[in-house]
Formats: sequence, C-alpha cells, structure tokens
Amino acid sequence: MSFLDLLNHFANFVAPALFVAFVLALLARIALPKKPETPGLLTQITINFGVGAAVLAAALVYLGRDGKMAGYGALTVACATVQWLLCRGWKG
Repeated sequence: MSFLDLLNHFANFVAPALFVAFVLALLARIALPKKPETPGLLTQITINFGVGAAVLAAALVYLGRDGKMAGYGALTVACATVQWLLCRGWKG
C-alpha cells in the first residue's frame, strides 16, 4: 500500500468523526443557550473530533472491523455527551 493509499484510508476512517463534530458544534449554537464559559466553535469541533476518532479506533479494535453500526452509535453517543459537557448542559 502506498502512502497516498494509506492517507486515503485514514481520511475515510475519520471522516464520520469530523462530520459529527462539525454538525454538533453548529447545532449546539442554535439549540443550546450561549453561556460565557462555553468554549469557541473551533475548540468544540476539535475536542469532539478527537473524542470521535478515539471512539472509532476503539470500536475498530473491539469489533474487529470498521463500519459497524455499533461503532457509529458509540461515536454519536460519545460526541453528544462531550458536546453537552462543553456547553455546560447540566446548568440548565
């Protein structure tokens, strides 16, 4: 496998995490009230992307292959939980 093939595989592996991170951060600005201690948009996307990529990697190791719905479900739950924590959702 060439380096470009490896890069392509890696980009396709983390693409769902990037998409979920971006959409969650944008929708949080609309759905959740803005609090002064809420981090900026780029920070939210970066943290959600990191968590999402880690969850996808853990799902790959645990499930044995990429692209299973359980892995994507775990990605969604983990990123939504992190976004709720970033937006201080417990403070109502």
